[in-house]
Amino acid sequence: MASKKITNVYIKDNFSLVGPLEKDGLLKNYDLAIDDYYYGEKTFEQAEIKMQRIVLDNLLHQNKLEDNKIDALIGGDLINQISVTSYNASQFNIPYLGIYSACASFIEALIVASSLLQAKLAKKVVTITSSHNLNAERQFRYPVEYGAIKKHTTTFTTTASLATLLTNEPTNIKVDSITIGKSIEMGINDTSNMGAVMAPCALDTLMTHLKEMKRNINYYDLIITGDLGLVGREIFLDLLNQEYNISLKKYIDAGCEIYTNAQETYAGASGPVALPLVLFDKILGCKKYKKILLIATGSLQSVQLANQKLGIPGIAHALSLEVL
Repeated sequence: MASKKITNVYIKDNFSLVGPLEKDGLLKNYDLAIDDYYYGEKTFEQAEIKMQRIVLDNLLHQNKLEDNKIDALIGGDLINQISVTSYNASQFNIPYLGIYSACASFIEALIVASSLLQAKLAKKVVTITSSHNLNAERQFRYPVEYGAIKKHTTTFTTTASLATLLTNEPTNIKVDSITIGKSIEMGINDTSNMGAVMAPCALDTLMTHLKEMKRNINYYDLIITGDLGLVGREIFLDLLNQEYNISLKKYIDAGCEIYTNAQETYAGASGPVALPLVLFDKILGCKKYKKILLIATGSLQSVQLANQKLGIPGIAHALSLEVL
């Protein structure tokens, strides 16, 4: 059974930092913004490390916690060997678990953190993630400096970082349940069409969650997918309608909620920070939704394997929240 009920885990706090394009987009309630992609560092990788350090420093500071009071730091990013998160973790005195599900890494980190807290193996756990547009473009497609032509299916990697603090102490944001997704490969090897790779995974995880938790689609006030983007969102909705005769109304995709149309970000935002940015900086702030299902989506792609004509596996993990 992929789904489990969670009974004593709460999100206590979060801290977010966004990049130059994101601060001029649709989100307005982030904590910090940077004005250039170097962030005062020599390389983009070092800038992303600094982004993570700043959000973690601020999260600890605003909760009056020293790093040695945190039982575990769980997180990951998009760069090879999750090197950004691993390097950042070396600057803190916190036991560290590095995880990777591409753009689904935020929810994977929350699943691991919730499991530790539920089992009473920890009292305070911090999760962290980040992405940097210029780092991700260079690794997964082409460096921006090449000026390669973009397809309309391409999503734009968000430049941002976000950390959360989870505890057993009751707050108004309760983790209600988790669903671990399956890796699904549909034969698509186009690294510029992540929405098509991830949409079937989002569908599978959604239906698995509803079946195993014995809930119907109307149980939730809002369902949020991670970063399917404009193209993947339509594929997801079409599949849901065709295969299950469900027309999803109370639904948004985080990748479609970050940039304005004038910003020319192709099919919308992507990256592991897209979902938590929209959740914390938009959805929870409006105090409208009480039961929320988060479905983070990830394209587990490798340029090398795609060039060898192998299909790209996708993944989607789910976690539900109750806002009290």
